[in-house]
Amino acid sequence: MDEDRIRRIVEAALLASDGPLTIASLTKLFQPGELDEEHATKQIRDALQQLQAEAEHRGVELKRVASGYRYQVRQDLSEWVSRLWDEKPPRYTRALLETLALVAYQQPVTRGDIEQVRGVSVSQNIMRTLLERDWIRVVGQKEVPGRPSLYGTTKAFLDYFNLKSLDELPPLPEIRALIEPALVEEESQPQSEAAADTAAYSDAAAELEADGESDSSGNITAHVEMPGEQPEADTAEPVNTAEVVQLHKQPKH
Repeated sequence: MDEDRIRRIVEAALLASDGPLTIASLTKLFQPGELDEEHATKQIRDALQQLQAEAEHRGVELKRVASGYRYQVRQDLSEWVSRLWDEKPPRYTRALLETLALVAYQQPVTRGDIEQVRGVSVSQNIMRTLLERDWIRVVGQKEVPGRPSLYGTTKAFLDYFNLKSLDELPPLPEIRALIEPALVEEESQPQSEAAADTAAYSDAAAELEADGESDSSGNITAHVEMPGEQPEADTAEPVNTAEVVQLHKQPKH
């Protein structure tokens, strides 16, 4: 079979597959005699190299990851292509990213090892999420009392992050640079929410003060007139501001 046809078959298979394909799996597409028996692997490799070269100026690239070869959208175009889907990409907490980084860089590790490094307990939800995403797996048990599970990363983890092997993991300082902004964002959100609550509290208190009088203890005296009755002087009960604000902030039906 000529090289051009081999290349087109390999390209079609990569586009039709729902996951990466290895050279061995691509070789199996051909019947005996369609490839040179002694150089079958080389023919597939040559076809892949040609396809990679052809994709250099296209919107997709032929990428080799841990599970094999796949076509994927170039990273610099993801901003536009992602608009095809309504759902937003998943956001991961700093705790989850730290846990994943520790497994990746220090595997095999136990949950206790991770907690010792982080200084806090690891949520069961974090471990469950990483296992469900197939980013980590149990690779054995540590020979200590209790025989806790040892965790390591998977090929799916490498594929997701466009890595062929763990040797391609970036240096730890780069990982910290990715995680620390998430920490800043997490810490800023509670402060922003607290500031918003304080502003709402002040606005509500101001509205109530406009309709009532404040006593020396900081409580607001609300004047409420019932239909058909005349208001009595100095008979209103003090209302705690915090309780009033809480009611003021409840949604109206």
